Amino acid sequence: MDEVGAARRRAVDRGAGAGAGLNTIVMNAVLEACVRCGDVGLALSLFDEMRGPGGCGVDGVSYGILLKGLGIARRIDDAFEILESIEKDTSIGSPRLSPHLICGFLNALIEAGWYKIYLFIFQYIIVIRILGCTGDMRRANALVARFRQVLYEGHSVLLYNLLMKGYIKSNFPLGALTVKDEILRQGLKPDRLTYNTIISACVKSAEIDMAIRFLEDMKEEAKRDNNPELLPDAVTYTTLLKGLGNSQDLYSVLKIVVEMKSAPISIDRTAYTAMVDALLACGSINGALCIFGEIIKQAGNNKDLRPKPHLYLSIMRAFATIGDLDMVKRLNKRMWPDSVGSISRSAKEEADELLMEAALNNNQIVLNDPVEKYMIPFQETQPLHADLILEEVVMRFFKDPVVPIVDDWGSCVGIVHRQDCTKIDAPLLSMSRGPPLCVPTSTSVEHVIDLLLREKSEMVVVVKRGNMYEGSYASSSRPLGVFSLAILWKFTADATDIDGMDAVHQLQQDVEASNCG
Repeated sequence: MDEVGAARRRAVDRGAGAGAGLNTIVMNAVLEACVRCGDVGLALSLFDEMRGPGGCGVDGVSYGILLKGLGIARRIDDAFEILESIEKDTSIGSPRLSPHLICGFLNALIEAGWYKIYLFIFQYIIVIRILGCTGDMRRANALVARFRQVLYEGHSVLLYNLLMKGYIKSNFPLGALTVKDEILRQGLKPDRLTYNTIISACVKSAEIDMAIRFLEDMKEEAKRDNNPELLPDAVTYTTLLKGLGNSQDLYSVLKIVVEMKSAPISIDRTAYTAMVDALLACGSINGALCIFGEIIKQAGNNKDLRPKPHLYLSIMRAFATIGDLDMVKRLNKRMWPDSVGSISRSAKEEADELLMEAALNNNQIVLNDPVEKYMIPFQETQPLHADLILEEVVMRFFKDPVVPIVDDWGSCVGIVHRQDCTKIDAPLLSMSRGPPLCVPTSTSVEHVIDLLLREKSEMVVVVKRGNMYEGSYASSSRPLGVFSLAILWKFTADATDIDGMDAVHQLQQDVEASNCG
């Protein structure tokens, strides 16, 4: 709104009028911003300005955005007033009443939790509203008839598909099957979206055999009617793969994967990811690695296929479970340069935990060992003085994600995390999270790891004296060392650990060596 105000002021200064430069496309973007921020009242006000005298005009997109916002806000009366006004609107660019506008409003209601908004309820809301306001039954019936005419224009199944979506979001997804029966009774033809929605309902209800039967019905009907638009697409197969993975039906998963590759469809990143997830759910790590290798290979020519961090984490989980630390480390290294999209903090934390899990399952770390066996001496961490200003040592935090700080007597008084360094002119002590976590040398690795994960910290100070299991650092206990998950990774790393392009070549060799049959 600040930008809109500034544009209006600039237009007035040029003598062009307050609305100059703010065309319908720009104002539609502003309407969308209002809806996303939940300010439907402001959206209504802007909408009235757009279609009023001197306004930039409205179009189908304007109405669609506003109806979506009213549906999400459950402002039913306002939405019906907008729908009523469409055919009376003579402003430039005004749309005609269409199934997409009405169904867009209904879809917003469903997304907002109105799962039982059936057609007859929709119609009677109109009747009740108009009768309550005006008592004009003739007008009410005329409006109902008009809406029904619009919804059934072209014998569309759009509304029925929407009602099935409502069932899926409810606690009774198989109710979508009754809607399909109604489609057939009305003499309408189910389309691809109809079948995809029904298959999704079956998968959500764990009725996988039923979902497979509907897949076969799709293919038979497409062949019988010579209608390629009815053939299964990537969405169909992806939905089925999710259900088959949940039921751990490896044979059917492989059958669907083969069918997808032979079908005339475009297999996108989502479809490839669904293949890998389903194979992993069925315990086929080699099969998943084979598909992963195919993704990496094709991503060289098609950047849209570059995997997201989720895929790397899924495969890392499988290898961590069997204790293949080497493979988990390779995948962890390649996730950063090779994946697409941002890697969230939670994803980074999970990757670290998977490295730890793999090391544990590989018996490289014994949980009952004392932490003293794995710690590094405190002075090797090169602690910083607590009174130093961040600006003086900022480059240290580009190198290390966490650094201990000490006072004039050499006692550790805190630990500073990289993500907490937000004030360049502040002392380090002000950015620490209070006294450091402290454990005695005899504490088991298992307890220390639990402490780090529970407190969401990256480092603990190891002291010799003290009988506590965990707690704040005591000045009477000199710091002997520190322990962190990063130290754990270094401890488990081989002396000849691969990096850079070597990791890529090794990962490709592992993929090629896996059983791709």
